[in-house]
Amino acid sequence: MGGLKLFFVDDETLKNVAALFGEDTVRVVNVLERVDEITDIQIADQTEIRLNMVRKALYRLYDHSLVALRQSRDKETGWFIYHWRLQPDQFAGFITHLKLHVLEKLEARLKYETNQEFYSCQTPGCKRFPFEEAFEFLFKCPACNKSMVYFNNDQIVETVTQKIKQIKKELSEHSI
Repeated sequence: MGGLKLFFVDDETLKNVAALFGEDTVRVVNVLERVDEITDIQIADQTEIRLNMVRKALYRLYDHSLVALRQSRDKETGWFIYHWRLQPDQFAGFITHLKLHVLEKLEARLKYETNQEFYSCQTPGCKRFPFEEAFEFLFKCPACNKSMVYFNNDQIVETVTQKIKQIKKELSEHSI
């Protein structure tokens, strides 16, 4: 079994995606990227992670089509054996999907930030409130009872706008 060539995703991206699923998944992916195909039992042996945890990591990746599964039957026991392999060509689509999801959330946040006027007592740990809520509290912080004043959210709007531009640029650079 030779090592799998990852033409579609670099090693760092592979590790970053695996990290989204937890440390056990990173260790499982480290094993998977070195082989063409391997059983869950062999992965458990190599990583020293309990078999049920290896399977949990594999199924999380499988749910996103990041690994493929081939099933065979043990001739002696009749039990199924599961053979796993990475699907590096699926990682780009997964990353694009995540970026689109983040973009959608950021655009909703930008709309919220630009369509609201906020008020805050400016006490660390206390939250800011949109005008309607601040008005309901008679511009008194419900946590500390201090008076609320206008909160300028221009920096938040600018940061969210820049992040939206960055993600759109990344998406356009990687589109086919």
